Amino acid sequence: MRTVLEIQRARRRVSGVPDAVRALHAGGAAAHGHALKAIVGLAGVIVVVDQLTKRVVLDHLPPGRRIELIDGFLAFALVKNPGLAFGLLADLPTAWRWVAAALSIVALLVLVRVALRVVPTASWLDVVAIGLIFGGAVGNLIDRARFGAVVDFIDVYYRDYHWPAFNVADSGITIGVVLLALRLVAREPSAQPR
Repeated sequence: MRTVLEIQRARRRVSGVPDAVRALHAGGAAAHGHALKAIVGLAGVIVVVDQLTKRVVLDHLPPGRRIELIDGFLAFALVKNPGLAFGLLADLPTAWRWVAAALSIVALLVLVRVALRVVPTASWLDVVAIGLIFGGAVGNLIDRARFGAVVDFIDVYYRDYHWPAFNVADSGITIGVVLLALRLVAREPSAQPR
């Protein structure tokens, strides 16, 4: 006499879906899919907001003009950054700028690989961090492809000190990296003296 479990297994095989696939879907696969959708969705929001703000700045803020938002602290000023993050290596010759763009693509591919490894065990904080970083990287990569430089416009300063100009994509990357760092620190077991 067949048990109920054997009958259930036979029915599942008839439907063409192996038990292993069903088990994966019932467990981590559904969460994995939701995490990937959340990452892609958040990244998409960052890319759209980043590109829209850059479009507004390019259309309405001529180079050399500043719009003071908070006097002595925050302004909008159009800057095209051909270098790396925070204006590093901005004086690179044109040929080397494409090397920087290629490195950005490699970094993005590495991020995708890391994200795919992390997602199965990702917390909501991991998902948000990866989405922010991915969206920021794509936003800046679009600029490099279109203009050969990244469009920056947020100028935070105090008196004569100016933090390097940045944009929404840079903010996403920075916040995402900080969130991942906090998550990694929280995962580390505390070293307590014995």
